[in-house]
Amino acid sequence: MSGPTQAPGGSPYISGQNLSGSTLSGRRVLVTGAGSGIGAACAARLAQAGATVVVLDLDRDRAERVAEQVGGEPLVADLGDRAALAELCAPGGPATTVDVLVNNAGLQHVAPVEDFPPDRFAHILSVMLQAPFELARAALPHMYASGWGRLVHISSVHGLRASPHKSAYVAAKHGLEGLSKVLAIEGGGRGVTSNTICPGYVRTPLVEGQIAAQALAHGIAESEVVDRVLLAASSVKRLLEPAEVAELAAYLCSDAASYANGSSFVLDGGWSAR
Repeated sequence: MSGPTQAPGGSPYISGQNLSGSTLSGRRVLVTGAGSGIGAACAARLAQAGATVVVLDLDRDRAERVAEQVGGEPLVADLGDRAALAELCAPGGPATTVDVLVNNAGLQHVAPVEDFPPDRFAHILSVMLQAPFELARAALPHMYASGWGRLVHISSVHGLRASPHKSAYVAAKHGLEGLSKVLAIEGGGRGVTSNTICPGYVRTPLVEGQIAAQALAHGIAESEVVDRVLLAASSVKRLLEPAEVAELAAYLCSDAASYANGSSFVLDGGWSAR
């Protein structure tokens, strides 16, 4: 079939033409954990594409700083707090009016399973799996009504592979991979796509905070952690930059990516190729 066609949900696509110039002008985006690292980079890149970005973070100063930088709106909330999450997702709440949802917020705790605090395990799953589910659930009616939406979940190579001492993080990311696929199946025919991005180790405060814990767990100096632990399985011997993840997120939100759905896009320097 050739010539102009109309994709489900109203996104135009034309065989053989490049849609890389598509923008997010007029779109409203919510990025969680957007006060630093990958979230801040995604907020900046999606704003550059023309979107109005809601910068959600636990830290008010960081949320306001990034929102000012990208011309967006700060939103302070603790995604591990049931009442705060319910307010975000209530009818008319911030999550119910967005065209793009980037589930990025996360945290880490490093300990062997036998020493892992159960309440810490539950909190990590609440922030990194329960919250993405509830935010997506709240956002979908608006996306379905408009016939267009993008769900981008910042997963991890740990959504595909396991590492010792990270039971909660690995469990949450594996769960996020499954949730994304269900969302993709349910929403694809209604103009809403869902995909994950699976980075290796990124130069973020979260990773920097792991170095001391990994040094203690492995009995080595902090200076050795990056090469001997973090990048041991990667054939590209450097940390990934947040802007590189944000560039892929922007692509997944574009019209050019309207056929990308239910996939896991891996940026791990060759880690999972082994």
